[in-house]
This record gives sequence, structure tokens and C-alpha cells, in this order.
Amino acid sequence: MSGDSKKIFQVSSWTDVLGGVATRHRRHMVRLGRLESRLFSDEISETPIDRPILIAGLARAGTTVLLEALESHPDTASHRYRDFPLILTPIFWNRFLDRVPRRSEPPRERAHRDGIEVTAESPEAFEEVLWMTFFPDLHEVPAEDVLDGETHHPDFEQFYRDHLRKLLWLRDGRRYLSKANYNLTRLEYLLRLFPDARIVLPVRDPVWHIASLMKQHRLFCAGAREEPRAVAHLQRVGHFEFGPDRRPITAGDPDEACRIARLWANGHELEGWARYWNHIYRFVADRLTANPELRQAALIVRCEDLWSAPGRTLARILDHCELSYTDAFVDNLAGRIRVPSYYRPDFSRSELEMISAHTSRTAARFGYADPLQAGADPPAGPQAALERRRVPLGLSPYWLR
Repeated sequence: MSGDSKKIFQVSSWTDVLGGVATRHRRHMVRLGRLESRLFSDEISETPIDRPILIAGLARAGTTVLLEALESHPDTASHRYRDFPLILTPIFWNRFLDRVPRRSEPPRERAHRDGIEVTAESPEAFEEVLWMTFFPDLHEVPAEDVLDGETHHPDFEQFYRDHLRKLLWLRDGRRYLSKANYNLTRLEYLLRLFPDARIVLPVRDPVWHIASLMKQHRLFCAGAREEPRAVAHLQRVGHFEFGPDRRPITAGDPDEACRIARLWANGHELEGWARYWNHIYRFVADRLTANPELRQAALIVRCEDLWSAPGRTLARILDHCELSYTDAFVDNLAGRIRVPSYYRPDFSRSELEMISAHTSRTAARFGYADPLQAGADPPAGPQAALERRRVPLGLSPYWLR
């Protein structure tokens, strides 16, 4: 990306053109990906997929912070910004890039305007391109987007495994790491493919989470107005969480997904987001309750725990992912964690009542108190969310007992 650094989205002409070609000709890109697999079969056949680490959560739950933290571990390998647009042929594309002279560009704040600076080498969530290629209807509303342990798609599974091996070989990694928020509805399928997978599921206090979601959607809509190519770019990378083409995840409840979409379309943003938070995390809690293998593979990480006790929380995550570490490594990661200070919820009492009505029962399953129990006024800052927690760090929510 290049252009005016003040613009929210900076989609270069070559990214737009090449991304459009790759999207329109996905069948040809799959063929090229398979050719790539054959040409490098000796290299990738000897590359094991060992305990892949899968981060999945509703947007703005801290998934990027966790991705960047775990990607800094020397054993992990992930997609990077440089991998787009030819995601399906990572070896061909990266070897081409390595031979093309490129000017050095300083880190820039990403479009989310959340203080996270990125370069072409920063980790990013591009796995969705693979899923959309083989499951083209996943983002229709409503969609049959729950892929469970009974799902079978041999063509995808072979391509997906080869793709992961390519990234590990390219980046000299031992553990594949992904941030793919839409994988929330595919965890049981992924666990069938990789029984040793380690799953990290971030969750956030609904009051602060909903405020962040609403802010982000407004920002992406504004960005799309000033950069018309942004909408097509978001569609190509599988980012339907914000902006003019926002689409809810169906998560096994098409009636609720359609209801949420109608609320958004009719301008009822707060109610739509409150129902959506509940819709997604109720689904997550229900699946964890019903599936002991998934429960064993997954770790719930609350944003508030990461803010209040970063070192301890990061150590728990690294232990769960079975990544070795030193105290110095954890201290360095913990020093990067910052409580968001660039916005705050300003919900009225009646708006808090709406959030409570839609989210309180599910929020309690993750150890959060009803926002109305914190007092009549909206929380004054992130610390208020920390003080509302019911379950101390390290204890399980009741649905895991």
C-alpha cells in the first residue's frame, strides 16, 4: 500500500489490479498453488505441521495484539502483509518479491487507527482467502458457516495442509500461527484436521467491546468514502466485519444473523452490536460446553486480564500453546501491552440497559458482571471494566466447571 499517509485506507493501484485478477481467477490460482506444491514437494513434504496455534475471536477482542506477541516467538510462522495478493502461491510470490528492488518504508499505523504500527513484514490475517476459495458461500447472510467435526472437503484439506507447510518452510518456522476470526465457527473442523492444535480465544467486556466495534465501523465507513478501492480490497481479503459491506457471522442461527443485519441496515447500531456480541460468544460458550476435546484445546483470554496482569497472562498463553520462553521474553512482551486510551464508552443509562439485556447472561459465562451492577453511570475507563470482573485470573468460568 502507498499514498497519502493521512488516509484511513491506502490501496495502491498495483494491489487493486493484481488483487482483482487473483480474485476473479481463483480456479487458476488454485491450479498454480497445486503446481507450486508439486515443484516444491521435496521441501514441504519434510515439513511437519506440529501443534498449529489458532487465534480466533470477534474483532476488537485483542486478536492482533495476541498475534503480534506470539509471532515474535522464534518458533512461529504466520502470514504477513507482504503475502497479499497472491496468497495461494506463497513460494512463487515471495521469491518474486525477494528479487524485486523495494524501497524501505517506515512502519505506519494500520487502518484501524489503534496505535498498532505495521510494515510489509508484520503478521496479518490472510487465511480467510483460502477458506473463501474453497467455501465460496461462507459470508452470505445467512450462511451455513458452522464447519464441525463431521465436515469433509478433501480438496481443501490437501491444499490447506500444503499451504501451511509452505509458510513454515518459507519462514523457517516450527509452529504455524494464524489469526482468523471467522475460524470461530470452524474450530471443531480444524481440530479434526489437527488434533494437536492449540486454540486461543480472546473475549472482552461487552461494554468496551461494543464501543470499540461501533467506533471501528464508523472509521471504516469513512475510509471507504475517501478511498473507493477499499471496499473491494476488504472483500478480497475476507474482511466483512466493518465498513459498507459489513456482514454478520451466522454461527448456526440464521434467524438471529438476519435480525442483526436488519438492525444494522435500519440504523440500530447499538442493539445490533449488542445482539451480535451475545450471538457470537454464546455460540463459543455452547460449543466449549458441548465438546470436551475442544475445551481441552482452547484457552479463553480476557482482554482485561491481559491489561491488568500482562506478564502472568502471556505466560499462561505461552504455556497453553506449548511454546518455550524465558522470563526476559515475557517481560519484553508484557512491556508492549497498553490499555487503550484513545477512546472511551459514553453510553447512557438506557443504552447500558440495552447492552445488559442482550449480553449479561452470556457475559457471566466468561466471568463478567452485568454492566448495570457497576453503578448507574457508564464506566469511566478500562480500569472500571477490570474492577467489574467476577472471576479472578486463572479460574474457569462456570460453564467449564
